[in-house]
Amino acid sequence: METKINIIAISGSSRKKSSTLKALNSLNKFVPSNVNYEIYDGIEKLPHFNRELDNDNAPAEVEVYRELLSRADGVIICTPEYIKGVPGVLKNALEWLVSSAELYAKPVAVITASCDGENAHQALQLNLSMVNANVFDGGALLISGENNRLNEDGEFIKDEVNSSLKLLISKLLEEINKKGSF
Repeated sequence: METKINIIAISGSSRKKSSTLKALNSLNKFVPSNVNYEIYDGIEKLPHFNRELDNDNAPAEVEVYRELLSRADGVIICTPEYIKGVPGVLKNALEWLVSSAELYAKPVAVITASCDGENAHQALQLNLSMVNANVFDGGALLISGENNRLNEDGEFIKDEVNSSLKLLISKLLEEINKKGSF
């Protein structure tokens, strides 16, 4: 029996119709059939990070989130840019991973989809370095300005953006296969 690769995707926005969630849904068409691809939809349910709660009895939603990431062979994080940085809801989600090591050395692909996005793109990669995530060569994609436009089906309009997403998935799978974690 073939073992499937597990990829978990996280949208850095809590909006149900956000462009980042649409981007992650659009990305699914480039995921091969031997890959389980799941978008985590509980980011807004995570409580505000509190070091005093970060122990063996962490809040239930935090435990669900950590367990999901611990089973992942790779992770994709797609974020918008809010006030020149990473949205608070995403930063909070990452703070819950500092002491628990779910992303330690794990291949993580980063997509920033925003009007500008450069500051959030850099900030997210810096945040991920603090939890020792493996944002590998070719594992970061900035989709800004006009390139960020989606059609009514939630697909990127420009072919070069779709080609870049397909390449990103390919690079993530390469990195997962190097690690042999599945």
